[in-house]
Amino acid sequence: MSTIEELKPAGRADVIIYMPYYAKTKHNWLPYAISLYRQGSLEGKRIVEGGESIPFVASWYVSKLPSELTRCRLQFDGQAELSYEVTLSNSEFIDFLIDVIINFKRSHLTDFPREFYRKLLRFD
Repeated sequence: MSTIEELKPAGRADVIIYMPYYAKTKHNWLPYAISLYRQGSLEGKRIVEGGESIPFVASWYVSKLPSELTRCRLQFDGQAELSYEVTLSNSEFIDFLIDVIINFKRSHLTDFPREFYRKLLRFD
């Protein structure tokens, strides 16, 4: 598994079917997000305001089409009882991965956006 810094962009043929799902401002990040998606997992830390960050491992089943569903599982702090799952369309999940990459480029921290956690914990 490569880190976000080591990601190689996905090929044009793979990217083009996803482009209609995203604003033009995200198109430059899309090849990298697809590449990250294809890895099937991601390690990071959930940032906790005023507290210590909690390490997590996210894993998901990889498929090809934007409309297919992806089930993503997050396990926090290596503890089975701190595991959560969410099912999203590939296009929506890759949108969250774009946010992960953009955030990483800004802060050098690997974490999902707040909106992802709201879905994961079923607040939305």
